[in-house]
Amino acid sequence: MSVVVYPGSFNPITNGHTDLVKRALNLFDHVVLAIGTSAQKDPKTDLKDRIDLCETVLAEFGDRVSVEGFNNLLVDYVRSKNTTFILRGLRTVTDFDYEFQMAEMNQSLDPEIEYVFLPTSKECSFISSTLVREIAELGGDISEFVHPAVSGALAST
Repeated sequence: MSVVVYPGSFNPITNGHTDLVKRALNLFDHVVLAIGTSAQKDPKTDLKDRIDLCETVLAEFGDRVSVEGFNNLLVDYVRSKNTTFILRGLRTVTDFDYEFQMAEMNQSLDPEIEYVFLPTSKECSFISSTLVREIAELGGDISEFVHPAVSGALAST
């Protein structure tokens, strides 16, 4: 079975993330959505809540998608999933610069790691978790950008 790990903070998961998972399932048998903890990021939603929310949003894909948290090196986590593939989405040239640097670093830590980059769909190219959070915090309507469960979760915070 071919497996790809899709790492990120998913704070919150957006329609752009879901679209990437759906498209990755055309290439891989299984997608592991890996929610990382990062010293540089201070998520407003704790890890367990993000895992639960992502599981709800991705339930439509059944057992072809799993959601887990991790707090170690990404290359170590990927190896623990018996794969060498990492999925990342690209929205902008800025994303490419950052992702390319991360890919080179991870490939120097483990030369067997392979990155699969998918450009975001045109309909999702402007959606970011940061912007969704900001709109929600200011009372704006985010329903066009996220699953209803995410809208509800952000409205209650």
